[in-house]
Amino acid sequence: MQAKERGRAERLYLSKRYGMGLLFMLPWMIGFAMFVLIPISWSLFMSFNKVQVAVGGFKYEWIGFRNYRDAFLKDNVFPIELITYIQEMLLMVPIIVIFALLIALMLNQKFPGRFIYRALFFLPVIFATGQVLSELFLQGAGDIPFLEQYNLLPLVEEYVGKQFAETVMAVLGKAILILWYSGVQILIFIAGFQTISPTIYEAVRIDGASPWDSFWKITLPACVPFISLNVLYTIIDLFTFPLNPVLKHIKDNMFKVDTGYGYASALAWIYFGLIFALIALVLWLFNRSLKTRRVHS
Repeated sequence: MQAKERGRAERLYLSKRYGMGLLFMLPWMIGFAMFVLIPISWSLFMSFNKVQVAVGGFKYEWIGFRNYRDAFLKDNVFPIELITYIQEMLLMVPIIVIFALLIALMLNQKFPGRFIYRALFFLPVIFATGQVLSELFLQGAGDIPFLEQYNLLPLVEEYVGKQFAETVMAVLGKAILILWYSGVQILIFIAGFQTISPTIYEAVRIDGASPWDSFWKITLPACVPFISLNVLYTIIDLFTFPLNPVLKHIKDNMFKVDTGYGYASALAWIYFGLIFALIALVLWLFNRSLKTRRVHS
């Protein structure tokens, strides 16, 4: 009898505890269902339909996976733009993360006017967003003229091959973008450096370790979680870039009579699936590296 009462009291306590948590989450759950879950579900439904604008609303015709097949079999633009942009991103993501790590290492040092330099690297994140960034690129502010001026394409083709030369040149042409899109990553790395106790550096310095040894043995291993966070952030940030040609192709197909919302939704879901797979791969690799570190430590 006492066991039953104890169990009932425990269930009552847990229901109250979790009930309060769910009560606090209720506004977010309602907002998520209304503004995220329903539109996403509707987009998935439209991707299996041929959607036409009719009098009084939309007309739906169920066609199954035809939109997904047409994206690779009939569309001559989408697969090429998708593969090209993914190649560019696979080069730009490590460049941005490594650049942010090196700048964060320098900005983490103590020198006069440090906060001014930190602000200078973060200011583009505030100003160069959305429509402002699009307008700057349309005016040519993101271009590097010396790439064409010194004709670097033959040199790049000689070292990386003709099949990768255009991708490398496209990444080099986005060097300004790398500077603009590294502000948040720099702040994350600086915050990560603050989690490392200064006493650890003092101890290894007493033992005779050089700054190079301290970086590889202490700083870099401690920043692995922040590296993974920056990689994920950079992937999402670049794949939602305002001048992304894949997103532009999806938007253009939304308003075409022969494709419409159904085909555009299918393209968007294909794009989302590739991004999701890439993010899942990155998470798996970093989780595996963290587990390996724990085993060896």
